[in-house]
Amino acid sequence: MKHPTDHGASPSADAPPFKTVVCPGCGGDSIYAPSNPYRPFCSERCNNADFGAWASEAFRVSQQVRPEDIAQDDTPLQ
Repeated sequence: MKHPTDHGASPSADAPPFKTVVCPGCGGDSIYAPSNPYRPFCSERCNNADFGAWASEAFRVSQQVRPEDIAQDDTPLQ
């Protein structure tokens, strides 16, 4: 079975060594190189899980509500 971080590329003698980072999705090893289309994630699964969390607003960038963002009826704008 193919490991999720194995994207078919192997370093040649001329190529610089691949940098390995921690996958933000699962905490496993992830190859940070052009050969990994999901970088910094280790796999499509981890990439999609992260995207889904942003899409469902489980992750958000916090920001203070500015006065100009408040509607006349005190309802925050979306």
